[in-house]
Amino acid sequence: MRIMTFNCNGVRAAERKGFFDWLPGQNADLVCLQETKAQEHQLVDLEQKAGKAVFHPKGFHCYYFDAEKKGYSGTAVFSRRQPQVVQRGFGYGIADTEGRYLQVDFDGLSVISLYLPSGSAGEERQRRKFAFMDAFMAHMRALRDHDREYIICGDWNICHKQIDLKNWRSNQKNSGFLPEERAWLDTLYDEVGFVDAFRLVNEEAEQYTWWSQRGAARAKNVGWRLDLHVITPGLAETVKSAEIVDGIDRQNENFSDHAPLMMEYDLQID
Repeated sequence: MRIMTFNCNGVRAAERKGFFDWLPGQNADLVCLQETKAQEHQLVDLEQKAGKAVFHPKGFHCYYFDAEKKGYSGTAVFSRRQPQVVQRGFGYGIADTEGRYLQVDFDGLSVISLYLPSGSAGEERQRRKFAFMDAFMAHMRALRDHDREYIICGDWNICHKQIDLKNWRSNQKNSGFLPEERAWLDTLYDEVGFVDAFRLVNEEAEQYTWWSQRGAARAKNVGWRLDLHVITPGLAETVKSAEIVDGIDRQNENFSDHAPLMMEYDLQID
């Protein structure tokens, strides 16, 4: 089973840059998108004008969870198999009103598209991020009590280790690499028991999924590994491979400031 996570930085913008033309060739079973920045009815309107289902690609069951605020946040999941249950939000205000958590359930397995808030815009945004993290940690602890496996795909907006970003020394006081954020991931992995699936199969440095749009950061590979598959330990032995799909060039332009992360699991869903 191949599962992609991708912060598309606006699903309409990604479409204009060729994402939906490229997607069929990736043979993904599930696609988790973050930061869709659109209301689904707007996408349907565009599809009707184009005369084709651009944002609901053929062969997928497609689910969107929009932020109440237009042009902001939002998640989506495209699945080859129709899920048994679709859950939007997890009962926490920011997650539920900003479309930051979308879960699809199959027999014994749940896949989640997560968009954890950024705190880079200032102290108030960082406080909101910490509040979300507190609520989400409680939710993640509750998931471990369920008799099922979980794959939480998304933009977590945190780097865990020094290896996960290029300029770690100069970013230790910046959102995304704060000591409190890194300790939160320590708790998630070491105490609660979730696993960073990427690092099970790739322990190399300079493996990044996001780059600033300033200073030719992407060309120089001065990046951060913000996009993760976080899994329950029962899935650890099913992880087969991980690929950061960077360098997609369409008239010298990538789909987003993030790269898609594709992971393959020795799993089947029913």
